[in-house]
Amino acid sequence: MLTRAHRLTSTLDYSRVVRHGARFSAGTLVVHWVTSERAGARIGFVVSKGVGNAPQRNLIKRRLRAITRENIGDISGDLVVRALPAAANIDFDQLRADLERCLAKVSARA
Repeated sequence: MLTRAHRLTSTLDYSRVVRHGARFSAGTLVVHWVTSERAGARIGFVVSKGVGNAPQRNLIKRRLRAITRENIGDISGDLVVRALPAAANIDFDQLRADLERCLAKVSARA
């Protein structure tokens, strides 16, 4: 679990990041990123019903949280990670590769 300081918690924060942030995609994920005045990173996840049933969506969210927890020191600003329906059909290593590819694009832009 990410600490509260590293989570996006309000709808307004999600909307701000998605509408005004830069967008990066890699296969099964889309990452929206915007700079923030706060130190460190805040991250939110969007896994819609199009990805699958509740157990599948929760599995994807747990995997994404685990990957971001490992990379939290390399991230600055606010991120929203949106899983596409294809994310339900891949393994953990492929999901990690897609997210790390997006995070590399974010780091290059920061």
